[in-house]
Amino acid sequence: MDTPTLSHITLRAPDRDKLAAALAFYTTLGFAVVREDDDGHWLVYFALSDLSAAPVVPAPASPVVGSGNNNASSPLLPPLRLATPTGFGAADVLPATLHLRLADPGAPVSPVPLPEHLNDAPVSLIFTAPDLLPLEKLCLTKEYRSEAMKRDDGAQYLYVADPLGNVVVFTNKARVHPLTQRLVNHPRPGTARAAAGAAPSTPSIVPFTEGNAYAALAELGNGGAATTHDPAAPKRRIGVLTSGGDSQGMNAAVRSVVRMAHVKGMEPYAVYDGYQGLVDNRMQALAWGDVRGLLRLGGTVIGSARCMAFRERAGRLTGAANLVHRGIDALVVIGGDGSLTGADRLRAEWPSLLDELVATDRISEEQRSKYAHLTIVGLVGSIDNDMSSTDMTIGCASALHRICEGIDAIEATALSHGRAFIIEVMGRHCGWLALMAALATGADWLFVPERPPLVDDWEAALGQHLQKVRDRGQKKIIIIVSEGAIDRDLNPIKADYVRDALAKLKFDARVTTLGHVQRGGSPAFYDRYLGTVQGVRAVEEILRATPDTPSPMIGISQNKITVQPLVKAVELTHAVSAAIDAKQFGRAMELRDPEFGPAFDTFVAMNNLPADWFGTPASLGIAPRANSPSLASATVVGGGDAKQGLRIGILHIGAPAGGSNAATRAAALLALNHGHTPIAIYNGIDGLVRGDMAPITRRMVLNWTARGGSELGTNREQPAGQVGVCAFQLQRNGIQALLLVGGFEAFTALHTLAGAREQYPALCIPMVHIPATISNNVPGTEYSLGSDTALNAIVDACDKLKQSASASRKRVFVMEVHGGNVGYLATMGGLAGGATGVYIPEEGLNLARIQRDVDHLQRRYAAEGAATKEGRVLLRNETVSDTYTTDVLCSILRAEAQGQFDARAAVLGHLQQGGAPSPLDRIRATRLASMCIDWIERHATGEPCDATSRVAAAAAAAAGSVYTTTRESACVIGIRGADLVFTPVADLMLLNTDLKKRRARDAWWMPARGLVPLLAGYTMDAAVAAAKTTGNGEQAAKL
Repeated sequence: MDTPTLSHITLRAPDRDKLAAALAFYTTLGFAVVREDDDGHWLVYFALSDLSAAPVVPAPASPVVGSGNNNASSPLLPPLRLATPTGFGAADVLPATLHLRLADPGAPVSPVPLPEHLNDAPVSLIFTAPDLLPLEKLCLTKEYRSEAMKRDDGAQYLYVADPLGNVVVFTNKARVHPLTQRLVNHPRPGTARAAAGAAPSTPSIVPFTEGNAYAALAELGNGGAATTHDPAAPKRRIGVLTSGGDSQGMNAAVRSVVRMAHVKGMEPYAVYDGYQGLVDNRMQALAWGDVRGLLRLGGTVIGSARCMAFRERAGRLTGAANLVHRGIDALVVIGGDGSLTGADRLRAEWPSLLDELVATDRISEEQRSKYAHLTIVGLVGSIDNDMSSTDMTIGCASALHRICEGIDAIEATALSHGRAFIIEVMGRHCGWLALMAALATGADWLFVPERPPLVDDWEAALGQHLQKVRDRGQKKIIIIVSEGAIDRDLNPIKADYVRDALAKLKFDARVTTLGHVQRGGSPAFYDRYLGTVQGVRAVEEILRATPDTPSPMIGISQNKITVQPLVKAVELTHAVSAAIDAKQFGRAMELRDPEFGPAFDTFVAMNNLPADWFGTPASLGIAPRANSPSLASATVVGGGDAKQGLRIGILHIGAPAGGSNAATRAAALLALNHGHTPIAIYNGIDGLVRGDMAPITRRMVLNWTARGGSELGTNREQPAGQVGVCAFQLQRNGIQALLLVGGFEAFTALHTLAGAREQYPALCIPMVHIPATISNNVPGTEYSLGSDTALNAIVDACDKLKQSASASRKRVFVMEVHGGNVGYLATMGGLAGGATGVYIPEEGLNLARIQRDVDHLQRRYAAEGAATKEGRVLLRNETVSDTYTTDVLCSILRAEAQGQFDARAAVLGHLQQGGAPSPLDRIRATRLASMCIDWIERHATGEPCDATSRVAAAAAAAAGSVYTTTRESACVIGIRGADLVFTPVADLMLLNTDLKKRRARDAWWMPARGLVPLLAGYTMDAAVAAAKTTGNGEQAAKL
């Protein structure tokens, strides 16, 4: 019975493990997740060789189903554009939607035994694929039960059993409806594989195709465009240029655009020195090998320049003529708002420019018709992070690294001499660098253009605050000034003026202008990552663009890659300057990224500055921010006349992670500012059991921001079996709230303590966990403290190992990294470090996978020849396999290399945990800790939920204590997008924790995994990937 009118078919799993196994099965075989919601997973099938058509996007608000319409979509889900597999016409391929969900509790799923031969089983699902051999190999590799045969209709069929007991059929017969039960039974041939005429399958993993690698970018917001390329047809040409001020990470974006263009069958061109290269016709085709080694380089290797000629129509006319003669009809422009505005103006004028070129016989009518439309895609490269509609810009994280490195060095001399240092940083129209550097270094005062001091005499206010700082015994003073800083009357505030003002107040002050050091150096991990994923998306946007599509700007918002109209983003950016000029400082703050305002409020709270000095949300005319700490003074507990603050215990649990000390410092200082007493609990749970604790003073934590490790001491000890002793020590020392900083051990410890509240009233206090682990495996957060620091260590190690490997010629390093049962460090480090491959626990490791990588390396080194000096790195997670250890992998690679290359092992080890925390980890630590103190205050004074708890809380309040038993009073604070979110630990443990594997069930980063082999050239012919541009002196000089 055919069912051609169904829009989807639902498969029910009896439990979560079966559901996860089914999801892995179908995605492995070529299905793409188009949405996920509370009702399960919705998947669409794309032939294995054409998965590039599969968009995976964040879940819309309503299910994507419809009666008789396979392309039904919600407003939040772009309509699917299906690729046509090679060998089929558009009318021959029918899409299919699967709905995977858990079975309802009242409707259990009965297991159905499979017959001896799969083609005797009832069939509900059949899908069209142009070539079944890759699927056969894949099923063998994954050990899926499968049978292949050829029927009398001449078509080949592959029967595969899924984990739920269903039999799925793949066929190369066209126009078979996917939701069908009508398969004519034929006598079984004696040998199915012989009848099918298929070559014997060897146990090797099918090579990554363009599709199945790229479809993984889904959760980053990608909606992959359907693309096919006829090798005999001329390749489409696209240009990439960098313009305006250079920024670290531009080279990563150029590399990504070039390689993705080759993957998509296009020919990328470098336009040298920005728009000047358009005018001067300095463009050069870039081969795959031309962008090798760019990830570690700062600046831009294709040059950037201010082009006055391009500002005039005559210059743009010449640029248009050069593009047409080169056959380029799309540009990826990497730069700031001025550069992107110029690009969009070129596109708007394009038709009239071509008309003028035809009229003056500079191009032909045929060229006019062929290149009638110009596609522009913008990437924001700016260290200032001054573009609206994106949370981060390429280069800003690296510039922040340079600033913090400089201030950390200056701090030593400031302490030695007891001096005040005024540090001027870049940011002509935007104070992002100054603000984030102030949070990351613990600065004492800040000047930015968006939020100037609103007092009549800011010099007197500054002196009053700094004198208070000195009276506390603080020797060094750090003041950060953005180069565009102003006072409330829009008068410039310069570093020298601040120094002179301090001299009048008898402070010994010095000025340091960091200048262009901020633009230099190797890019930080985040800029490499951002440039890479945005470059990939830029090429996809070129492919999906139409003449009516507004020029897009690729950004990042809420940790998702986004596409916004370029013109609108530029308009909002200019609106910030207009708001500042109109003295509408609240409006200027609103137009900045969503973290800007809360970060400034955190700075004010950390320094205990009067709120009215810089304006409150009410005085600025803006809504209160949910992610901002309170600017109020001490919270008081107890019902008598004696007013006292809370005693807040702080302890570290688990392995060391960068940012743990910064979080402790921020929590302690804010607690002191609010009249509380922070208590250091030394050496984790062991110290709590022993009662090893003491009050924290300001001087004690003052310089902890840049310190790695754990100043309080930490270990992995758990409270199980010692809960009663822990409760006794908390009661004995009067601890009224508990702040745990650590990894998965801290998460489970919090769950244990919260679960014992009924037995131990001393545990009925607010308890909150700040995730701090380089493995990034704590449920409830996208980022844990320490993970960014570890990733910077990993990409730095990748750079050094590749340099060593290049010097040794044809050497491959297998580098082992931390991560436990989570492949986050290996995946993201491999993507940003340019690794050839990564081995992670989520995928496992077997001989077939290793053989695939050996084959790839052999092909590449053979194609590159004896002259190549490229070194390569494979990243291996420490727990991916007990059998295939790092040394064993190296031995296998050497044995199978057939003389093409050598292999060496490198174990990064605990270097990933050490060193100064990265600026992003410091900022996250400070913001998380400040929000935790506010959260503790609310739950220490909040209303209990039941009558019994109210009685106990009233008694506790009368005694000046705290009592709370609500689920919401034991939480994990997490970073989700740009938001800080508190989630009850009980809910996380129940819904989103794989306790056996010590990780969250959801991994937002996992879809990026497919980009590693894609950009390493697994989909490319080895000769093409080895090619470099030759015979061009300018190219050699540039690259």
